[in-house]
Amino acid sequence: MDKSYNRTLYACFTGCIVQAIVNNFVPLLFLTFHSAYGIPMTQITLLITFNFGLQLLVDILSVAFVDRIGYRASMVIAHICAAAGLIFLAVLPDMFGNAFPGLLISVAVYAVGGGLLEVLVSPIVEACPTENKEKAMSLLHSFYCWGHMAVVLVSTAFFYLFGIENWKMMACIWAVIPFANMILFTKVPIASLIEEGEKGLTIGQLFRRKIFWVLMIMMVCAGASEQAVSQWASAFAETGLHVGKTIGDLAGPMLFAFLMGSARAFYGKYGERIDLDHFMIGSSILCVIAYLCISLVPSPIVGFIGCALCGLSVGIMWPGIFSKAAAWDAKGGTAMFALLALAGDVGCAGGPTVVGMVSGALDNNLKMGILTGMIFPVLLLTGIYLCRTWNRKAQTCSPGRTFR
Repeated sequence: MDKSYNRTLYACFTGCIVQAIVNNFVPLLFLTFHSAYGIPMTQITLLITFNFGLQLLVDILSVAFVDRIGYRASMVIAHICAAAGLIFLAVLPDMFGNAFPGLLISVAVYAVGGGLLEVLVSPIVEACPTENKEKAMSLLHSFYCWGHMAVVLVSTAFFYLFGIENWKMMACIWAVIPFANMILFTKVPIASLIEEGEKGLTIGQLFRRKIFWVLMIMMVCAGASEQAVSQWASAFAETGLHVGKTIGDLAGPMLFAFLMGSARAFYGKYGERIDLDHFMIGSSILCVIAYLCISLVPSPIVGFIGCALCGLSVGIMWPGIFSKAAAWDAKGGTAMFALLALAGDVGCAGGPTVVGMVSGALDNNLKMGILTGMIFPVLLLTGIYLCRTWNRKAQTCSPGRTFR
């Protein structure tokens, strides 16, 4: 690979960290917003919904403008929005009589950046002239996990040392990372996914291909398999380890993120020796086992171990599906990556919703809710089988053509 593209990869890795910052910093401050500004918890919860809802909208709209203005300009805009939103957090709440509109505007600005980053980083890495694209994709997505852990650890240490009342300073410190990465993206080389003179597939063309719908369903299942358990990691840590809420918040989500990132980093390092399909099949089976441990074994500690195993098992799912989609058709372009990101976000929202609805219907039985969520890794296994079957048929009809 041209060594100049190493800087592009590093910039994309940092872009995943920026995405982790905008998604995970503000939730650490919810109780502070409640006590300092008197904002009801119902409104604070709306910040989460608004953030991810706007990111979903950006996923959809990006199809229309990213190719027109180019990846570089889009990446610069994404980082400017991320940095500006974090700085606005420190400024806007005190400029209004009611702090909530200031918080909402800040979240809206950085949500645009987060949504663009989710759409852009994967195709930019896929376009880089790397020898093993599956490795690069898996390593890329591991940096979201490391970013998540860094946000929790660094922010918690800062609040402990300097006091939670200085959270605005921490917001400005985090804003430095997207600002610096924005400068880097003005200089790094960015390759094109589509060869010169060719056009990427349109949304209509993608929708007419049944394999694309399978990939979309697999992406929904990947997001749902991850978040259906991740959202409850803190609760399992508290009950399984018999620790307080603060330690539970750190132990559960942190261990989940660490193991998920470790799985991605492992494949990122040794991917050339491992068949992607086999790795995804093994991970999906492990995910089913983890769900069974959580839902059917009465021991709280085993449930917590199952939660940790789930983090390890879901690591390859999201980047693996991106790699399979890129191998299926290099002309998928921005539209394909944007729609897959949208499907993943739908799964991230839908997984915990399904678990919560079933749990509520069964007298708040969380374990039965998670048992129902086992359908997601099972469907993912089915999708991998279908892809492998179509790949064998494609090789029979057109030797040399592969779909990994």
